[in-house]
Amino acid sequence: MLETPLRRNATSPVTGDDGSSSPRWFEYMRSERGYVGLTVLLDIWAGAWAVLFAQWWTSGPVDDHSLSAWSWIFVPILLVVLAGRAMYKRRVDRTFIDEFEPVQTSVAVSALGTMAVLLVLVPPLRTGDTVVAYVRPGELALRLWLCAAVTVPAVRLARSISQRYLRRSFHFGARTLIIGSGPLVHQLVTRMRQVPDYGLTPVGLLDDHPPADLAAMGVPYLGTTDDLESVVRATGAVKLIIAPSNIPDEKLARTAHLAQNLGMRVRVVPRVMDAVGGDARIEHLGGVPLMVLDRVDPKGWQFAVKHVLGRAVAAILLVLISPVFVALAILVKVSSPGPIFFGQKRIGRDGVVFDCLKFRSMRPPDPAALAFEVRTGAAPGGVEGEDRRTAIGKFMRKTSLDELPQLINVLRGDMSLVGPRPERPEFVDLFAIQVRRYGERHRVKAGITGWAQVHGLRGQTSIADRAEFDNYYIENWSLLLDLKILALTALAVLRSPGE
Repeated sequence: MLETPLRRNATSPVTGDDGSSSPRWFEYMRSERGYVGLTVLLDIWAGAWAVLFAQWWTSGPVDDHSLSAWSWIFVPILLVVLAGRAMYKRRVDRTFIDEFEPVQTSVAVSALGTMAVLLVLVPPLRTGDTVVAYVRPGELALRLWLCAAVTVPAVRLARSISQRYLRRSFHFGARTLIIGSGPLVHQLVTRMRQVPDYGLTPVGLLDDHPPADLAAMGVPYLGTTDDLESVVRATGAVKLIIAPSNIPDEKLARTAHLAQNLGMRVRVVPRVMDAVGGDARIEHLGGVPLMVLDRVDPKGWQFAVKHVLGRAVAAILLVLISPVFVALAILVKVSSPGPIFFGQKRIGRDGVVFDCLKFRSMRPPDPAALAFEVRTGAAPGGVEGEDRRTAIGKFMRKTSLDELPQLINVLRGDMSLVGPRPERPEFVDLFAIQVRRYGERHRVKAGITGWAQVHGLRGQTSIADRAEFDNYYIENWSLLLDLKILALTALAVLRSPGE
């Protein structure tokens, strides 16, 4: 039997796992209800400003107060459309770039809905039998659309930036419990701490069998699933992640229901997680849920379109940047003896070896220098061994301009604009043995930038993490995802250029 549900009042103080007590408003604002409430209020505020701007922009010889009054219907229509697009459901992996398209679509649909209401409900002004000239509903709706297309995304962007700052600087994440044990739990905890933008702060682990490698988990063990209610009371946790474990499915289901009764948001890691992509959906056969797994075919027509578009874009970019390209080539040539381009053997699609081109950024090596050894668990990259970079080489690496010749690789068909970063043959053989699913990265062409790189996994970082992000990219590929990665790459280069 379930015990009486523990309902937390949003205004009640919460004591954290570290013994500290957070302000009531702080806890409410990072809760699910606080997030939804704040987002709705900001959308109302942005929509209201859009109406005011549109009314100010629109002027006619006769003031039509009825038209102005009915134009405020835009705000509730906007909220309904945004809710229909699931824009008030919190997702851990949603960013402003993910929101931009559905928000703009919602604004356009809301403007059309407002125009329909104005056409039906607002009669034209008349003086006797003469229609007085005034601003037409379509004109007001068009300007309303243009204003809202700026104000609504701008306010959501400000919210996103503020939220990101709070999460990174003040751990403004929802307290999260994890059920399970083993390497996957450690992976979940590591990812929550590496990427505060997910908005999840791990506070403890529950499992019916205390893990033998508890120190490696990175969070305290707080008891069994039978202790869930007392643990939630003590930690103030509002999220629960259920990972695969030896606990019977029937007991896990009861635990999930109890967590929901306690007001927690429950997420479940599927047992076949390697096969689950972003387009997976749930269907029901009677009362039995079935997860439908859609598959991205790296050899299908979609990737053929991707490569054709990539070559076309690479050709256009090479023409546009040709003055910069030539200038860098000259500077490299005069900086030190040696060739302009540095070609290194790398592994591409289906294990094919190709020469990956870069602008040479180093002077010739000293034969007496010691050999470079890769740090255990990390990928090669960055500055390896003795720093032989020239002055122009340091500049190119900081700004990633040394990668520009890889546009030639794209034009040749060796690489793509977006994809897993290619690795050297000797390291590929080593990592394929040591790292789970590493070889599956080679199902697609290597890229100039990729999903792992825009998440900070470049240089001498964990190769296991890179493999995880690269395989996610392949299994969830779309042209929209490629555009998102290219946008994030540009932002990363401008915000924090790396060496």
